[in-house]
Amino acid sequence: MTLGHHCTFTTYGTWLPNEPRGSWSQYVASWDLYQFGPATKVDTHRSVAHRPFNRDEKRKMQDALAHPPVKLIGEQALVVATSFAELPYNIYALAVMPNHLHLVVGSADRSIRQIIGHIKSTATRALREQGWFEDHSPWTAGGWNVRLYSLQDMRRAIAYVENNPERDGLKRQRWSCVKGYGGGD
Repeated sequence: MTLGHHCTFTTYGTWLPNEPRGSWSQYVASWDLYQFGPATKVDTHRSVAHRPFNRDEKRKMQDALAHPPVKLIGEQALVVATSFAELPYNIYALAVMPNHLHLVVGSADRSIRQIIGHIKSTATRALREQGWFEDHSPWTAGGWNVRLYSLQDMRRAIAYVENNPERDGLKRQRWSCVKGYGGGD
């Protein structure tokens, strides 16, 4: 039985379909971006974020995008996290990073894809109410998630998400939408 999911999804312009490190994409939809090559489909289910890459080439690729890459900092990060309070899901950990989100969400009566879609649309609506991202989505399509089957899996994922900001040199985050995990869902 699935107790929850560890989910990660990125902001627009963060992880490109022809990302130098590889991606899970199968095609590049933008001709301006395609000049840097076809999709870099990888077959692994593990993150490839740690792989080295040419940062100058990545910046050139981002410059070819229709909109600047989205960075959620300050008030935007607060708006995103605050918007999650209205969601009907148990959120056990949340890290709003400048270019991606990590969260641990308890299992629900919806598929994880529906849950992530709901989370993204709720955050997008809240950001637009503040005048941001009115002409495009702040998110990339899809995301990454792992099913969590045991108490140990849940605790490990929660610790990972809680520690994520500090690994990137940011302060630990505490959000009112996060519920304490008591060992069952």
